[in-house]
Amino acid sequence: MFAARQRYVEDVVVPSTGCFGVSVSRSRVRESTFKSPPIQHPEPSEKPPMTSTAHSQVVQRQFGEQASAYLNSAVHAQGAEFALLQEAVEGRGDARVLDLGCGAGHVSFNVAPSVSEVVAYDLSQQMLDVVAAAAADKGLGNIRTVCGAAERLPFADGEFDFVFSRYSAHHWSDLALALREVRRVLKPGGVAAFIDVMSPGSPLLDTYLQTVEVLRDTSHVRDYSAAEWLHQVSDAGLFTRSHARQRLHLEFTSWVERMRTPQPLRVAIRELQQAMGDEVRQYFEIDAQGSFSTDVLVLWAER
Repeated sequence: MFAARQRYVEDVVVPSTGCFGVSVSRSRVRESTFKSPPIQHPEPSEKPPMTSTAHSQVVQRQFGEQASAYLNSAVHAQGAEFALLQEAVEGRGDARVLDLGCGAGHVSFNVAPSVSEVVAYDLSQQMLDVVAAAAADKGLGNIRTVCGAAERLPFADGEFDFVFSRYSAHHWSDLALALREVRRVLKPGGVAAFIDVMSPGSPLLDTYLQTVEVLRDTSHVRDYSAAEWLHQVSDAGLFTRSHARQRLHLEFTSWVERMRTPQPLRVAIRELQQAMGDEVRQYFEIDAQGSFSTDVLVLWAER
């Protein structure tokens, strides 16, 4: 217990001859002494503390458990962009390629026959184990795996001729930092290709897309718009050579099964789809079963 001085203020109105010709309040102050009540300490909470999980741990958990499913996923194993990547490395038998956020290794498998070495790089060691086993089965001895984050590449400056990243960037916690790392590890004149689901840019469509993405997969960070990509690539010191839009059809059941999305969240996605207006349902071509189509960006950049 301690004593304290308490100030009491009383306002008294007095005439004023100030420039506005109005009355003003002045204050009289009187003081008294009182004793404060004892400090009440709250009882300790009975609730257990919340556990802290870093985003990187969420990514590893999500994809480690589903590694084999991604190896056999038609969405990931097929795509017109593979021909573009193969064309880019054609005749470059001496080239070294970084497959950034390699997932189940489909980019690595497609370009490895044409180059000297492919480094399959991913945050999930379980994914990399699947890649290594599949590469051995395919007789691709020039693929090696390295585990780590896109924002901290454990490679020397100018180590790679190509950096390819497919369906990975929307999981990165810091796109700007990852793109600066891409520039750093590319040789001067080196080429990067980024392929990822793209936000349409419209606030309405963007809000819907990000919502269903994170309901389905808690490791999702953001699908960026073309404008956001162009800005970030430029800020990282890379020159954009070209960019194009593709459409990707996603069958609802396989889309959620691949991530083992909990049933309540599947229901939430379907209810959201049904509640949205015509603009959303038409743009994403949402059908009665919940399957839909979305935009994919293919962007080529150069150091």
